[in-house]
Amino acid sequence: MVRTLIYDPSTHSVTAGDAVQIGRWFADPDMQLWVDLDDEPEDAERVLLLETFNLHPLAVQDALRDRHPPKVEEFDDATFILLRGLSADTENIDFGVLQIALFVGDRLFVTRRRKQSVSIDWLWQQVIDNPELMSAGCDALAIRLANRVVRRFVNVLLALEPRLDELETEIFERPRDAVLSELTRYKSRLKQLRRIANYHLQIAAHLRSHPGKFISQDLEHEIIDVYEHLERSLSLAELYYELADDLINSYIALSSHNLNGIMRVLTIFTVIFVPLTFLAGIYGMNFDNMPELHTGIGYFVVLSIMVIIVACQLAFLKYKKWL
Repeated sequence: MVRTLIYDPSTHSVTAGDAVQIGRWFADPDMQLWVDLDDEPEDAERVLLLETFNLHPLAVQDALRDRHPPKVEEFDDATFILLRGLSADTENIDFGVLQIALFVGDRLFVTRRRKQSVSIDWLWQQVIDNPELMSAGCDALAIRLANRVVRRFVNVLLALEPRLDELETEIFERPRDAVLSELTRYKSRLKQLRRIANYHLQIAAHLRSHPGKFISQDLEHEIIDVYEHLERSLSLAELYYELADDLINSYIALSSHNLNGIMRVLTIFTVIFVPLTFLAGIYGMNFDNMPELHTGIGYFVVLSIMVIIVACQLAFLKYKKWL
C-alpha cells in the first residue's frame, strides 16, 4: 500500500491520499511530501524509489532488504536512515522487530516497512491532527519518528524490572526449572536489545556530530534527546542482562547447594548401612560349620554389635559436624 501526505504551505494544511498526489508534489516546488510504503510489492517499490524519486540505488537496495543492521548514510539526493523498530503487537520483552527505512530529502520524506509500525501510524495521525508539524521540515519528521521508535524500547525494558524482582524472590522461596527457563529467555532477549540499542546509538551519535545537508542544525536538541533515550536503553539492557545472569548463577548455586545436601544425607545412610549389610551378609550364608549359629545368644550379640557400630558412626559424624 502506498499512502501519501502532502503539505501545502500556502494553506498550512495537509492532504492524505495515495500515489496520485506525487504528481501534484512534482508540480509545486513549495509543497512537502511524505510517502509511506507498507508491504507494497517490491518491484513497485523499486520503481517508485529509483525512477520516480531518483534515490540512490545502494540506499534503495538496503531499504528493500528483509534484514539489515541499522545505519545512516548521506547521499546527494537524501539522507538514508535504517532503523529497527518493535513490531506492532509487542507489549513486553518477548518482542518482534521490523525494519524501518527512512529517506529524508529537502521536500521529500519516505518511510518503508514490511509490517505495521505503530510509531509511523502514530506520527501519521499527529501530522493529520497538527499539519504544522510537517511545516518544520522532513528532517524534523524523521527525528520525531526516530524518537518514538526508541522510546518503545525504553518502555519495554522498564516493564521488565518488576518481573525480575519477582523472579529473584521465587528463586529463594520456590525455585523451579520454569524460573531458570524464563531467565534464560530474558537474557537472550536483552542481549538482542543491547545490540539494537548499540546500533541506534551509533546512528544518533553520527547525526549529532555530522548531521549532513538534509538534517538541520536546529534539530540538535531533538537529536540529543534521541541519543539520551538510546543511552538509557543501552544502560538498562546491560543492567538487566547482568541481573538476569546473576539470577541464573544464583539459581544454579542454590540448586547445587540443595543437591549437595541431598547427597550428604544419602552418603550418611550409605556409610551407616554398609557395615550392617556386611554383617548381615556374613551371618546370612547359613553354613553348617558356623559356631555362632548354634549359640543361644548369638542373635542378640550380632544385633548389639550392629547397634554399637551405628552409635559409633553417628558420634563420629557429629564430632566432625557432618550432621
